Amino acid sequence: MNKLAATPAFARPAFVEDAKQEFEALIAAHPEIEYLDAVVVDLCGILRGKRMGIVEATKIFESGMQIPESVYLMDARGEMTDVFGHGYGDGDPDATGWPIPGTLSPVWGDTPARAQILTTLRDEQGIPFPGEPRAALEMVLDRFTELKLTPVTALELEFYLLDIERDELGQPQPPRCPRTGVRECEPSVYGLDDLDRYRDFLQALNDAARAQNLPLTATSKEYAPGQFEANLRHLADARLAADHVVFLKQVVKAAARATGFEATFMAKPYPNRSGSGLHVHVSVLDEKGRNIFDNGTREGSEVLRHAIGGLAAVMPESMALLAPNANSYRRFQPDMFAPANRQWGVNNRSTGLRIPIGPADSRRVEHRVAGADANPYLVMAAVLAGIHHGLVSKLDPGAPAHGNVSREPDPDIALTLDEALNRLLHAKVLGSYIGREMISLYCETKRIEAIRFRKIISAAEYDWYL
Repeated sequence: MNKLAATPAFARPAFVEDAKQEFEALIAAHPEIEYLDAVVVDLCGILRGKRMGIVEATKIFESGMQIPESVYLMDARGEMTDVFGHGYGDGDPDATGWPIPGTLSPVWGDTPARAQILTTLRDEQGIPFPGEPRAALEMVLDRFTELKLTPVTALELEFYLLDIERDELGQPQPPRCPRTGVRECEPSVYGLDDLDRYRDFLQALNDAARAQNLPLTATSKEYAPGQFEANLRHLADARLAADHVVFLKQVVKAAARATGFEATFMAKPYPNRSGSGLHVHVSVLDEKGRNIFDNGTREGSEVLRHAIGGLAAVMPESMALLAPNANSYRRFQPDMFAPANRQWGVNNRSTGLRIPIGPADSRRVEHRVAGADANPYLVMAAVLAGIHHGLVSKLDPGAPAHGNVSREPDPDIALTLDEALNRLLHAKVLGSYIGREMISLYCETKRIEAIRFRKIISAAEYDWYL
């Protein structure tokens, strides 16, 4: 049973005491803090919650925070979807939000000073709301605990810096070089000079990550003008690793604003440039702390191949979690480093499932399909569910791929949101890991969002058909 276990009706969960002590220590160390944000992460991966003065904030560590359950079920714009009557239909009832220990931090660059903490919403019986993404990930982690195994995860997040001004058509455009004022137009992947030119932004990002306790390990220039990648340290707590991605997005945007840019995690902001992904690296430790994927070879152990087999088996039904928006599917193009396949290979970025080279004891699989726009808790849940499924079922992934397979799309991988949602709704494996109700709530929320999106007439439609 994990630490956030269910508790009697409205009794304060035991874990809240740890969160309270962290809060008291933070306020003692930072008396300048005037506000606390108590936040949740909705199905779209967006932070929502309440802001309260620091004196009032102490109450949430005793009696919790009342906030509607429907806060999880907003569309990408923050509009209520009323999924299955959750919202307007049921009177929009409250749940109680309880602070989660280990998630408290100051908020960088804000005036007046404030802090924030994640909360988990519980009903009167102390059970998490079935649409809570973090709780879905916890359900998967419980399955690893039963096997006495611990996933170790590290995530890489790609994003674009944008000029704060749109072009003449109102579309985003690359930033102007801080050194010359000339608009960026070259890919310049891994360019160190690019890191020098954007040192003010990168310094702000590092300062923000340090202030908010985010283990940022490296940043690099990615494959398109204004595109970067931020890497987070590997952790033996997948929940915390996903928390870090949520708040990394927050600090990237804050650092961009502070240095005169915008930042976006849109999967494909430019049609002819590379998209932005969320890559998940996973190894698994046994009770003795031994990496079960390591057998001293580049290819890894037979157990690693079982894990890859599970990831391949689950990928068709998890695409709507990995690629949650209509725009997400624009990433999947040949030679764009966004593989739309279930193939695996050693040191091969054209495969959806890659085994990186490096020290044998760090042997791992890199899942390269998810977009930067995806909810990190649900991505992590889908990836770990696939690995667990492969381990217990001893699935065979087949032979590794060689060479460029990005031009070989998998016919079983949905390349439209509607098809992906349909496959997730009828998932044969994921439902047993993250719950049928979670899947139903997610699919209906995104279906309603897609219907609203399709009602919008684009400028291109007028240009083509008016």
